[in-house]
Amino acid sequence: MITTDRNPRPRDLQGSRPAAVLLRTSARRVQSHLPFQFPLASPKMAIRNPDIKYTKLFINNEFVDGKNGKTFPVINPSTEETICQIAQGEEADIDAAVKAAQAAFKRTAPWRTMDASQRGLLMHKLCDLIERDMKYLASLDTLDNGKPFTEAMCDLEYSVKTIRYYAGWCDKIHGDTVPCDGEFLCMTRKEPVGVVGQIIPWNYPVMMIAWKWGPALAAGCTIVLKPAELTPISSLYLGALVKEAGFPPGVINIVPGFGASAGHAVAHHPDIDKVAFTGSTLIGRRILEAAGQSNLKRVTMELGGKSPVIVCEDCGDLDEAADLCHSAMFGNHGQNCCAGSRTFVHESIYDEFVKRAVKLALKRPVGDPFNKETLQGPQVSQQQMERILGYIEKGKAEGAKLECGGARLGNKGYFVQPTVFSNVTDNMTIAREEIFGPVQVILKFKTLDEAIERSNDTNYGLASGIVTRDINKALTYAQSVRAGSVWVNCYDLCLPQTPFGGYKQSGHGRELGEDGLAEYLEIKTILIKVPTKVS
Repeated sequence: MITTDRNPRPRDLQGSRPAAVLLRTSARRVQSHLPFQFPLASPKMAIRNPDIKYTKLFINNEFVDGKNGKTFPVINPSTEETICQIAQGEEADIDAAVKAAQAAFKRTAPWRTMDASQRGLLMHKLCDLIERDMKYLASLDTLDNGKPFTEAMCDLEYSVKTIRYYAGWCDKIHGDTVPCDGEFLCMTRKEPVGVVGQIIPWNYPVMMIAWKWGPALAAGCTIVLKPAELTPISSLYLGALVKEAGFPPGVINIVPGFGASAGHAVAHHPDIDKVAFTGSTLIGRRILEAAGQSNLKRVTMELGGKSPVIVCEDCGDLDEAADLCHSAMFGNHGQNCCAGSRTFVHESIYDEFVKRAVKLALKRPVGDPFNKETLQGPQVSQQQMERILGYIEKGKAEGAKLECGGARLGNKGYFVQPTVFSNVTDNMTIAREEIFGPVQVILKFKTLDEAIERSNDTNYGLASGIVTRDINKALTYAQSVRAGSVWVNCYDLCLPQTPFGGYKQSGHGRELGEDGLAEYLEIKTILIKVPTKVS
């Protein structure tokens, strides 16, 4: 059984994404950390109580009730109030969505016979519509996710960048001619893998869709999307934009539901050719099992992380180093798969670094995500808040020093104080397991070799970082650490064109860039006998 959303682990379907969006210590500083410039959003643009327009499943370009008639509530994590009721998709609904996707993938269907360049134009049209309704979409994500509106707007901007990047790939996917012995001509074709199931997390609701839809659509696949049940509202609105953009029926289908039913059905469905999943390592294992039990479907996964950031004694400005590590950990409320969740600091600067880290945490504004001053809203759910608080208690019980925070903030909404632990050792639970919340753990090291060994002493390998002015240290660390991303004097910098994914139990395959596109393609070899003489 695939229980992506209700598993008792600290991070079930939570994910990734990280983000290309590098929000630092204030909204005014967002642009300086981005690889491309976005217009900063004003919270005055937000729609505090957006009208919820779509609450049904989106199958075959129509909004329909679930076959069982069930619904489930979506909760505002700031107020603990119900926002709306969403149709609950289950196995029969996933099956209906797969049938629609299969029909859209037939050899003679409009999507398959469409010019590749036309696919790209449809993707650009979808981006135009997202840009038109960006304030509304960002407001939806702020409402049910709890992230600050400015951050939600950056997520949307980056999502558009990602889909447009892949739109440009549509008519550039081509094979090769291969020299071979004898009277033969050899060529290869790159073809879409088929119907893909996509299971996304709640931490970046629209951005994770962009990461999944972009390469799948560029390749020519059809899609059955299972959004997280905590944040399904913006995904359903995107369904309406898909139809408005002119995508043929069945190309994109959206079925909200729980992991134990809808997610389970996606992973086990015999007519889904590939699953793309972002979430926990535990659920990743179950999806791999389901793939083997069903049809050996292809699986790509971006899973958990416990990413190290190394602060060397030659880091330069200690305030800047502390600020970088603060942002690496506390961005998106710590609900980020590649968060810099193990901060290693050289012993010669350790005490001073801790003082700065505590100061930044104490100054971090936590509260109403629609407020322009807020940098940290609520955690996404009561369950998530309680998990985080449980890890904090473990940290204290195992001997780490609680420098600040460590408790719930207020008694309404799922707010957690920004928390800093010092005197953390590698064997402590908070140094080994993914907390997925605003908890910074700071460890001490003596030499770079030691830091490398301790960085690699984990089951994960998603991301890593180093702060140093010594290029030799930077290159040595970059080549030695077993992680899918290495950031030097920066953190969480992901571009649409750069591959993202993990080593070890942080996942299989890559997202973004040409490597992400390859995950949605099959390669066909064609050999033709060509006579040397023609009568």
